[in-house]
Amino acid sequence: MKKVISTKHAPAAIGPYSQAIEAKGMIFISGQTPIDPLTGELVTGGVKEQAVQCFKNIRAILDEAGLTTENIVKTTVFLGDMAYFAEMNEVYASQFDGDFPARSAIAAKGLPKNCMVEIEAIAVR
Repeated sequence: MKKVISTKHAPAAIGPYSQAIEAKGMIFISGQTPIDPLTGELVTGGVKEQAVQCFKNIRAILDEAGLTTENIVKTTVFLGDMAYFAEMNEVYASQFDGDFPARSAIAAKGLPKNCMVEIEAIAVR
C-alpha cells in the first residue's frame, strides 16, 4: 500500500506526480524547487535563498507526515551549476541537527523554472 502525502504549505505538483509518497514507513519526497507556495513564484535572491526555500518546502511535507528533518536518511541535490555547491552546502549544513543524511549532489542542466537548486529527500518513520 502507498499513501499520498500532500500539503498546501508546499508548492503543488506542476506535473503528473505527488509531493510525496509513503510506502512501508518510508516517505519519498519529490524534488522541491524554491517556489514559494503562497505566490507560486521562485523566491528572489541567489542559490542560498533558493536552497532555504527548498528546505522550507521539504519541512512542510515532512510536517504533514508527522516527521522532521531528523527522519531524513537520503537527499539528492540538483544544482544548475556546480559553481553553486559551496553556497548550497552552507545552507544544507544548517538544516540538520546531529547526523547528516546520505547525500548525492549533481549538476543538472535546465532545472524547472530555471531555478538554481532542487532537492529531493527520503525519510523513514
